[in-house]
Amino acid sequence: MAKKRQKKRTQNYKKQIGQVPGALIYTGAKEDKSLHLHVFDYNDDDCKEADLDSVEDAFRFKDSETITWFNLNGLNFINEIEKIGNYYKLHPLILEDIVNTTQRPKIDEYNDYIFIVLKMMYYDETENIVAEQVSFVLGKNYVLTFQEAEGDVFDNVRERIRTKKGRVRVHESDYLLYALIDAIVDNYYAIIETMGNKIEDLEDDLFTGLTQEEISQQIQNLKREILKIRRAIFPLREIINRLEKSENGLIDEKTTHFFRDVYDHVIQVTETIDIYREMIWSLMDMYMTTISNKMNEVMKVLTIIATIFIPLTFIAGIYGMNFVNMPELHYKYGYHIVWIVMIVIFVGMLIYFKRKKWL
Repeated sequence: MAKKRQKKRTQNYKKQIGQVPGALIYTGAKEDKSLHLHVFDYNDDDCKEADLDSVEDAFRFKDSETITWFNLNGLNFINEIEKIGNYYKLHPLILEDIVNTTQRPKIDEYNDYIFIVLKMMYYDETENIVAEQVSFVLGKNYVLTFQEAEGDVFDNVRERIRTKKGRVRVHESDYLLYALIDAIVDNYYAIIETMGNKIEDLEDDLFTGLTQEEISQQIQNLKREILKIRRAIFPLREIINRLEKSENGLIDEKTTHFFRDVYDHVIQVTETIDIYREMIWSLMDMYMTTISNKMNEVMKVLTIIATIFIPLTFIAGIYGMNFVNMPELHYKYGYHIVWIVMIVIFVGMLIYFKRKKWL
């Protein structure tokens, strides 16, 4: 089993070993059967929304005076992503990072665009944490987003664009980038809230007699989840800080105030994660202490029983069966009765130990 897990962990990295820098190799597991292309093109007065049949249909929006948000779902469609990169003149290493789903969150600034990689995280129906890579390209009057598959946390932003709520329709593309990043960061709050509930439930379960294997496995799962969240969120501080202090012409000075607010949210989330991390480690200590206390209770009961029978065993050992008047020795079924009594005592003790969860 351990070998299988190790193979699974290193599989994505093996796809990149020995490859030419800039080679486009999708390393994820969410391979869509069809390419999903969606575009918003808007200004203060008008908004157009459409699903596109090909990436070439989005090229006509590049030099328009309106703001364009072009979204691609399906990182396994390498040829289409390469077409977008060629048209928007994106560096080959940028395209490599887009399809490399193991990429650490980062920001790269160029003269004509800014490239950002983030991790979008959410819980699925079974409350398992899912991390999906989202790449952003901010240019003049446009924002490109690349996602592994359909389903994201941007529905609120889309609704604000459609209904002209908030400031998104009256600002430039840098504000759209802020709104999308803010949606991802806001969803982190839901993640850590669920994580906090799980920790509190485990604290209660430690005193309700759950089986050792079950409670220890839950603690290990929480450790893996908190580490995954930490790896995704901690680099975000540097990214937002650079956006806030950027002197790139694509970032308006007014928008930096909004990025500063996102930075405050990221700091709050990271501090909460550190607290939860310490709580999870303390859960293991609490678990070991609970197990030790239960063992002490078991040993105390067994010691009392043994102490009671020690003097009785001592007396029986000296005198044995050396009595003249022992009615049971002459009873026809005495031997069978003794066996029945011993079996009943044995089974009764097993049932008692099971109910006490000592076995």
